[in-house]
Amino acid sequence: MARRILSRFVLAPATAVAALIGFAAAPAQAAIWSSSDQWGNYTTSDGYTLYNNIWGSGAGSQTIWVNSSSNWGVWADHPNTGGIKSYPNAKKVVGKSITSMASLRSSYNVTVPSSGAYNTSYDIWDSDYDYEVMLWVNYNGAVGALGTSQGTVTLGGHTWNVYKGDNGANQVFSFLRTSDSTSGTVDVLPILKWIKDTKGWWGNETIGDVQFGYEITSSSGGLDFRTNSFSVSSS
Repeated sequence: MARRILSRFVLAPATAVAALIGFAAAPAQAAIWSSSDQWGNYTTSDGYTLYNNIWGSGAGSQTIWVNSSSNWGVWADHPNTGGIKSYPNAKKVVGKSITSMASLRSSYNVTVPSSGAYNTSYDIWDSDYDYEVMLWVNYNGAVGALGTSQGTVTLGGHTWNVYKGDNGANQVFSFLRTSDSTSGTVDVLPILKWIKDTKGWWGNETIGDVQFGYEITSSSGGLDFRTNSFSVSSS
């Protein structure tokens, strides 16, 4: 379950800096922007916003670096304690209702560590932030979804274990891929329609943010999370 309510109030993109802020593992090329700030954020020329987004209690240090909207990463050193520490992510705003869309798809390719506790996930919100849809494409360590099991379903090109819960601020629908994946394409729209039409858990919501990133619980000693490619498209 991702709790990133504060981050959505950071409206103004940060100004790109000429000099890199130092971090332990440098990207393959000189990053166009980096930040170790808790709410550091940067908007790319193609309309994606990157957030460092260290929102949980007991967090350590974390630096996000960006080469482009499709090539970015995070170095994080969070203690081996319970509770989510951060959700560094890239966000694309869709701004379309479920029934008005003909398609909503996303592709990803990531390199993630073999240690630590985290999930690599999409976090999809309606425009009013009443509902949250999480799609976990891989996960490691002591992490788990909020709510109760709703069974298994094959949708959008993947098979998921589904959970339904409430965090006190919004309802959360979590889809955990039954096997880990570091690359692929997700046909998101059939998942949203399944929630609406098959389960009746929401109505014809307008989809706002489509976020993709790393929900990190622990990464003691410093771990690298790299997004090698990422894109969101809708019509």
